[in-house]
This record gives sequence, structure tokens and C-alpha cells, in this order.
Amino acid sequence: MGDRFLVTGANGCIGAWVVKLLHAEGVDVVAFDLRVDEHRHRLINAGAVPDVEWMQGDLTVQTDVVAAAAGTTHIIHLAALQIPFCRADPAGGAAVNVTGTVNVFQAAKKQGVGQIAQASSIAVFGRSSDYAERILPANAPRLPNTLYGVYKVATEDLAKVFWAEDGIRSVGLRPHTVFGPGRDQGLTSLPSVGIEHAVAGQPFHIDFGGSLDFQYAPDVAAAFIHAARVDVQGAPTFNIAGESTTVAAFVDMIHAVTGFHQITHGAQLLPVVDGVDATDWFERAGGPTPTPLRAAIEESARVFAAAN
Repeated sequence: MGDRFLVTGANGCIGAWVVKLLHAEGVDVVAFDLRVDEHRHRLINAGAVPDVEWMQGDLTVQTDVVAAAAGTTHIIHLAALQIPFCRADPAGGAAVNVTGTVNVFQAAKKQGVGQIAQASSIAVFGRSSDYAERILPANAPRLPNTLYGVYKVATEDLAKVFWAEDGIRSVGLRPHTVFGPGRDQGLTSLPSVGIEHAVAGQPFHIDFGGSLDFQYAPDVAAAFIHAARVDVQGAPTFNIAGESTTVAAFVDMIHAVTGFHQITHGAQLLPVVDGVDATDWFERAGGPTPTPLRAAIEESARVFAAAN
């Protein structure tokens, strides 16, 4: 029997790209999400929806997750409530992000799934002002300043316990500022929305500035697929990286690529670090090479243009 992947949060931005890439490989996919929502899939698949197995279920209900994991060989766990939702509903955020992750590991244990790739986040770290380095080393202390970040610290640590007590292998990845088609919600989604508006010739303001590590959504999806397959013992969590640059430089690239100059940005700094060192990810796990930033913005613009 070949590989069969369960993807939680399959209707999110990274989830939609994971489903697209696995489907293109011819891999069997179970796409699991709480609600039916096809808009990101249609955007990145030229109006179509990939022909995979779709399963609607609740991550906080263990029997739903166990049923979804039946017959699968790998799990890519992406489902989560992001920073604004966790702030608005702390208990709900904990239920999805922490209890939901426990349910994924329990499902893997019950169904004999070989390996999990799970999404942590750069939110496990603090603000740039909390550290001496602009680009954080792999062993930088975790200093979360949001509930979402606290929940992600918990998921990194519970993975270690499931490895120690049950032998469940997993690899966690910490995305930073994911951008590209399908990234339309969350704290750092505005640069992606800016590309979409530029392609449509509509003015748009990104209300923050500073430096961020911009990571192209298909690259991040490819990293999670790789993490689900790589032969690494234990339950490590890796930083991943794209290109750390200023929001101003990103906006300048939007202008250059689209020829539309009414995309602007503010000066407010987000409560995140500028970037992280991902050497361990590339050297220890052989992580895939990211797409150059300008090329990723060009590809994003083409997808948005095709959808208009």
C-alpha cells in the first residue's frame, strides 16, 4: 500500500497548498477540516477543487480525528486558531490548538501512523527587542507574548512527551510570515492581500512595517510534506526561513512586479522577531530550498490575475 496523508486544516492557506502538491504527486489524501470552504482551493487550482477524500470533522472531538486517521501513513497537522481568534476566545483557542493537537497524536497512536508533521509558529519567540540577535539562532529561548504562542510552545513540548512515552515520531516547523495566494487571514496576511489588490488595481494599506521573514506558501507546504517524510528520530522542531527583509522592500517589489504603486505600508512593528536561523532544518533534515522573494511575488501575481 502506498502513502496516504491526513491533512488537518486542509482548507487553510498552507493546507490548501499541501493538498494541491500531494494531489499533483498522485498521493492519496484525506483533507480534514471543520467546515466546507473551497475558496482557497479554487483560487490556487484555476477554479477546480482537487479530487481527494474530503472529511468534515471537529479537531476537538477525538473520535472525529481517529476516524480521519484510519488507514493513513502520515499526518500533516496544520489546523489551528490564529492570534486574533485565540485572543477573542482563549478557551476555544486552547481547545483547538492544544487539545486538538493531543487528539492528533492520540489518533496516530491508535491508528499506527508512522510520522506527524505539525505546525508550530514563530510566535513561540518574543519580540525582536527581547533578543540581542536580529536573526535568532536555533537555540534561542522561547518567550511567547500571545496566547497563540503559549499554545504553540505546549504543542512542541507535548510532541516530545508522545515520542518519549509512545515512540511517535514527529517534526514540528515554525513558519513566520507566510504569503501568497490563499493567505487571506491572520496577523501577517496583509502583504498577500496587498499583492491581490495591486493585481486588481485597487489601493491598499498594510498597516505595519519593520522587518519580517517572508515565506512563500507553496514553499511552506513543501516543507511540511518533507517534514512528514524525513527520517529524523524523536520529535524535533525546526525553524524554517524564507527571506528576511523589510515590509517597505516587499511593497517596492509589489510595485515593480505589478506596475501599480498605490500599495502602502505603516511603521508599526509587529510583536515578532525579524527572522530566524534555519541552518538546522537544511543541514539536519535536508529541507527544500525556498523560492527567491521576487519570483514568489511574480508567481502570486499570476495566480491572482488568472482568478480575476
